[in-house]
Amino acid sequence: TVTESKLATKMVIHNNLDPSKSKLEPVDILRQQKQALRKEIRSRIRAAYSTGNEPDEKLFIESSNVFSRLFSLPQYQSAKSIGLFLSMPSGEIQTHDAIKKIVGDGKTLYVPRVGLDFEECDMDLIRAETDSPTEDDGMFYDKWPKNKWGIPEPPFSDDEVSKSLIAQPGDIDVLLVPGLAFDSKGHRMGQGKGYYDRFIAKMRDREGGDEKKPLLVGICLEEQFLEVEGYNKNDDEKLRNIEGGVPVADHDYIMDIVLSPSKLLVVSKQAELV
Repeated sequence: TVTESKLATKMVIHNNLDPSKSKLEPVDILRQQKQALRKEIRSRIRAAYSTGNEPDEKLFIESSNVFSRLFSLPQYQSAKSIGLFLSMPSGEIQTHDAIKKIVGDGKTLYVPRVGLDFEECDMDLIRAETDSPTEDDGMFYDKWPKNKWGIPEPPFSDDEVSKSLIAQPGDIDVLLVPGLAFDSKGHRMGQGKGYYDRFIAKMRDREGGDEKKPLLVGICLEEQFLEVEGYNKNDDEKLRNIEGGVPVADHDYIMDIVLSPSKLLVVSKQAELV
C-alpha cells in the first residue's frame, strides 16, 4: 500500500542515512538520500502502472484528475502562456489531452527542447507553433524529431526566427514542472540531471528575470507525493530535510503549487495572491 511505501521510504532514507550517524560529507549524504528515494518512488510507479509502450487506463484517469485540478485554478485561467512537457508513453503523467485543452483555450504553449548534447544537461522551452498542419487529426508535434527518450522536440535551427521562439524571462506565466517526487512543503526531486533546476534559474535569477514568473506548479501521481509529518505552511523554511519529505539543498526551488490526482496544495504566498 501507499502507506506502507511511505514507511519504507522513511526507513531507507532517514534511518540508514542519518547524518548524525554518518562520516560522509553533507553533500554526499544528500546525494545518497536522493538515490534511495528515487529507487523507492520508481518501484512504486512500476507496481502501480503498466510499464509497456502504451499507458494503462489508470494512468490516463490519474493524469486527467491532475489536469482537472489545474484547469480549475484561477492562475491557469488568467495565464496567457503555459510551459508543459511532452510525456513519455508510460511511467509518468500523460500530457497529450492536456496539451489539446491548453491549445484549445488559446494559451501560448512552450515545450522543452534538450537538444543533442545530453551531457550538458541544459534545456530551453520553445514556443510551439500549434497551428502547424497535421495529418489525420494528429498533433502538431507528431513529425518533430525525437530525443534519446523517444520524446518529440521542436526542431533546431540557427536562424533568427527559430531563436525568437526560445522562452526568455517573463515569457511563461505558468510552468508545469514534472518530478520524480514532491512533498507537502512544495519540495521537488527530479530525475537527477538538473534540467528544470537550471531552466527555472534562467527564468527567475538572471538579469532581467522575474522572481515571480513563471508560477511553478508541480504535477505528480499519488505514488510520487510524500506527506511531511507535522506539516505547517508557516514553518520556518530553513527546516529543509524533515522526516518523510524530499531531501533538498538550499539552492533547490520550492514549488508554488503542487497538484496530484487527489490533492491541490498551495505552498507560496505568491500563489495565494494570484
